[in-house]
Amino acid sequence: MYAIVEMAGQQFKVAKDQKVYVHRLQEDEGKKVTFDKVLLLEDGGNVTIGAPVIEGAAVEAKVVKHLKGDKVIVFKKKRRKGYQKKNGHRQYLTEIVVEGIVAKGAKKAAPAKAKAETKPAAEPKAEKKAAAPKKEAPKATEDLSSKTVAELKEMAKAKEITGYSSMKKAELIEALSK
Repeated sequence: MYAIVEMAGQQFKVAKDQKVYVHRLQEDEGKKVTFDKVLLLEDGGNVTIGAPVIEGAAVEAKVVKHLKGDKVIVFKKKRRKGYQKKNGHRQYLTEIVVEGIVAKGAKKAAPAKAKAETKPAAEPKAEKKAAAPKKEAPKATEDLSSKTVAELKEMAKAKEITGYSSMKKAELIEALSK
């Protein structure tokens, strides 16, 4: 059984107990990671192709360690001009081991940022509302999709929503409509 899965912006063909080096992940060493963007799944001759991904399929892996890759030399030269530049870099990588491939029934993993922002943001709001209730504009009369991103960010600032500066328009509308 193998799968083609998208991890950290790249596609990899993975199988159980395989070691893979991917671009640096945010997870700590020893943590488990689930990748739910499975593009192709092969199980004993049965090939399932996603459009673009297979719903309910996931690849479970464990972060082994973070490391730097081999040095890559970048050499630029223009002949007969005396121009030579030599640069190099070492890519930051994460070594992971694939622990299993789930064909059906995997739950979609929510982004870690969204989880982190919603929990702390909910607690201070409850305390502030209890301390001093504020007037709120009626939500039904406002059409948030017609407003600009700058106006939505100002509304989010007024409602004391955290992390509004890095949100896109759709995320701002969703946060303001709650």
